[in-house]
Amino acid sequence: MLNCVNIQGRLTDHPELIHTPGGNAVIDFTIAVEGNRNGDGTRRVDFVKIVAWNAMAEFICKYFEKGQQIIVEGKISTNSYVDRNGNKRKDFYVLAKGADFCGAKSSEASEKDFTEAFDGEEELD
Repeated sequence: MLNCVNIQGRLTDHPELIHTPGGNAVIDFTIAVEGNRNGDGTRRVDFVKIVAWNAMAEFICKYFEKGQQIIVEGKISTNSYVDRNGNKRKDFYVLAKGADFCGAKSSEASEKDFTEAFDGEEELD
């Protein structure tokens, strides 16, 4: 089965890095993705949850900020749980395995900083 996602949008908030009790870095953030125009001429906007782990989480947290465009490569994942009222729920999100810059360059995320951060390190896969 094929489970591949490439999605472009704007971060709705600044991603915050947290660490699990086991020491793994993780971020959970949302991007706003513009869709086609509705009948009244306005654009539909979908809000897509993204989760990234370890080096990818640290990369996104360091180089991306609220409002900035991002392209995320990953796969659809789900998480089943029972809510406070005892109802079964399923959470859908994109599990990021890659992220790329797009749009205008941020003043804080310079190419020089990016090159220095990954000079000599292994690829982000």
